[in-house]
Amino acid sequence: MLERIVSALPADPWAAGRLLTASGRNEDAAVVRIPEGKALVQTLDFFTPIVNDPYKFGQIAAANALSDVYAMGGVPWSAMNIVCFPSKCLDISVLSSILQGSADKVAEAGAVMAGGHSLEDAEIKFGLSVTGLVDPGAFADNASLRAGDALVLTKALGTGILATAIKGRHEEHERLETELFESAARLNAVPGQLVGKLGLRAATDITGFGLGGHLLEMLEASQLAAVIHLGALPVLPGARECAAQGFVPAGAHANRIYRQGAYTVEPGVDPLLLDVFFDAQTSGGMLLAVPAKRLSEAMTLLADGGERAALIGEVVPHSPGLPRLRLLP
Repeated sequence: MLERIVSALPADPWAAGRLLTASGRNEDAAVVRIPEGKALVQTLDFFTPIVNDPYKFGQIAAANALSDVYAMGGVPWSAMNIVCFPSKCLDISVLSSILQGSADKVAEAGAVMAGGHSLEDAEIKFGLSVTGLVDPGAFADNASLRAGDALVLTKALGTGILATAIKGRHEEHERLETELFESAARLNAVPGQLVGKLGLRAATDITGFGLGGHLLEMLEASQLAAVIHLGALPVLPGARECAAQGFVPAGAHANRIYRQGAYTVEPGVDPLLLDVFFDAQTSGGMLLAVPAKRLSEAMTLLADGGERAALIGEVVPHSPGLPRLRLLP
C-alpha cells in the first residue's frame, strides 16, 4: 500500500547525483553523497496534526523539521519521513496527501527525500528526520550570544494559540487555519542564509518551548541576560483575540510556569502578550542575535527576502542572583 503511494509521487528533482541508492529497490538504508569539507546537521521532529487539511499538515510538518537545520545556519540536504497512521480507520488518500505535502516542501528546500519508516497507530503522527550541511567553522548555536547583540524575530507568534482555536472549532476556524498555514509552512531559509552571510554566531528557531523558553535556553548557555519589549512582538492575526477567549494551549501555560523566577514583568505589560511570548509554536520563526553594527544590513536582507522581521530586544550582561529576562511593555 505505502509502496503504491510513494511510487505515485513525482520524481524527486534532487535525487540524481545525491542519492547513490534507488528508492524503488527496497534497500535497507539510503546512501547519500555529501560534499567534501562540510559538517552534518542532524535533527528529527514529528507531531500530531494541527490543521485539518492533510496536504497542509504535511507541508507544515516538513517545514518544522527543516527549520532546525536553518537555525544552525545549515542547508537541508536529505530527509526521511516518519509516519504513524491508522490505515484501518482513515482512507489511504489522507496519507497520500500528507506525504505529497511533505515531498513538495522538502523539494522546495532543495533537499532529497531519501526514504522513511511507517507503522500502524491509533492516531496520525508525522514528521521528518533531516540531515543538513554546514560549514564546520561557521555555524550558529545557543551559547554564543554577546552583550549588545540585537534580538530579531523573523515570524509572527501565535501558531499554538491558533491551533488550539482550530481544534476547539472556533467560529472562524477556517480563516484561522489559513493564517496558521501561511506562517507555519513558510521555510526559514532566508534567516538561515543570513547566518552565513553576516557571520552570526547565535540563533535558534522558535518551537515547543515558545519564544520565552528558547530565549532563556540561549541566555543560560551564554551566561547573559536580555531585555524584551513585548509590545514589539509580531503577532499573527487573530491570535490575541483567541487568547482573550481562552484558546491558549496547555503547553504555553506549562512553559510560563516552568520558567517562573527566570523573568520579571514590568508594570503595564499586556497579560495576553505574556501568553503569546510563551506560546508553544509549531514551525515558528528564527530568533537571530545580530551585532548592533550589522542590524540595519540584517533587516534589509530579511525584508528583501520577504521576511517581516521585528527587532524585539537586546542582550545585556547578567547580574548573578537576578532573573535573566526583563519583560517591558
